[in-house]
Amino acid sequence: MSKKHTLIMMACCVIGMGSVAAVFLFKVPVNNVLFALMLLICPLSHFLMMGMMGKNHDQHQHSIPETPQSKPKSLREG
Repeated sequence: MSKKHTLIMMACCVIGMGSVAAVFLFKVPVNNVLFALMLLICPLSHFLMMGMMGKNHDQHQHSIPETPQSKPKSLREG
């Protein structure tokens, strides 16, 4: 597991535990906590998606075998 992945997992756990603590220890209404989490989901998901887009995915590409139908007609005829 990479260090970056570990940090993201820890951040998610801390957010979850902080939400539960806010409800039980500080008597914050549950609907306020859910509303705040809903507001955070959109920017956090965009941040994570943008980070994943920059990764190199060359190692997972598979070559497609070339068939006569995959070539243009002009190349098939000669």
